[in-house]
Amino acid sequence: MVDLFEPLSFAHGPPMKNRFMLAPMTNTQSHADGRLSDDEQRWLVMRAAGGFGLTMTCAAHVQARGQGFPGQLGIVSDQHVEGLTRLASGIKAEGSLAVVQLHHAGMRSPRELIGAEPLCPSSDAKTGAREMTPAEVQQVIEDFVAAGERAQRCGFDGIEIHGAHGYLLAQFLSGKYNRRTDDYGGSFENRARILFEIIAGIRGRCGNEFSLGLRLSPERFGQNLIECQQLAAQAMALEALDYLDMSLWDFDKEPHEPEHQGRPLRDFFLELDRGSTRLGVAGKVYSAAAARQCVDEGFDFVSIGRGAILHHDFPRLVQADRDFVIRPLPVSPAYLRAEGLGEAFIEYVRRWEGFVGEERAAD
Repeated sequence: MVDLFEPLSFAHGPPMKNRFMLAPMTNTQSHADGRLSDDEQRWLVMRAAGGFGLTMTCAAHVQARGQGFPGQLGIVSDQHVEGLTRLASGIKAEGSLAVVQLHHAGMRSPRELIGAEPLCPSSDAKTGAREMTPAEVQQVIEDFVAAGERAQRCGFDGIEIHGAHGYLLAQFLSGKYNRRTDDYGGSFENRARILFEIIAGIRGRCGNEFSLGLRLSPERFGQNLIECQQLAAQAMALEALDYLDMSLWDFDKEPHEPEHQGRPLRDFFLELDRGSTRLGVAGKVYSAAAARQCVDEGFDFVSIGRGAILHHDFPRLVQADRDFVIRPLPVSPAYLRAEGLGEAFIEYVRRWEGFVGEERAAD
């Protein structure tokens, strides 16, 4: 059996010291122009100090028109370099790998935030997004690749491409939202083309000492499980990719699609040949037992989200107590402040039913 505290090597770049990755989490606590804030620096470096083998930023937008949230971290231009360099240095000083997640919200970019109509593979009446021109598709590819180069220049160990949760790259993958008739639409091969061109571009420009990951989600937002499984297989066959980070919402759930129910969703990805690519899972890994189950069944690492919000030192707590389970909800704002969340992040998690209680709640 794999020990959660064994190092994990990658085909490119340095190894993780253990099997715990901080999941990329939206927190809205950067500056309005995407520059790193002190709150964001504190939140992430505190997790690195808490024992995570890899500390990943929130989704960082690669194009101003692709911003998805107020207060979102940016990696658009050189105005972001100073803060990102400081962040990479702070994370690495705590013995954790430093990774930026690259993101474009596509049709999920709020018009009032970006000051223009959002972009989408094909026009979308509900969001008011318009179809991207061929030149805009090429520009997005270039902006993802340039963001990878910028991350490397800032001292990060690698990047993760956000291809999940209904954002731009997932919109291209979806037969529901992508109705293009050019080389980036129609067949599954064409819909996946943008993703594979971004991967090839980043690997080509950043070389072999830089890690490259991909996040996918197989359900919701117009995704098809079997197509996602096929995409995962193709991605893991690439020598360019170091790890695949599967966001399953709940690692222990069955598929949403009725025809595939009867076995865990995770099995559709665990059964794939992964070559040298590492495979991780995210989704309600809330205890030491759940983390052990994931690696015992064959995942190489676990991505921790809400557990890391509640416990900056989640890995160390698991190491110290085989029966560790995250603390019960709700928690008070004071508790979250002590765990390194800024006020904007606290307001963001108030949206989650039952997560934040009153200031007087016992901690």
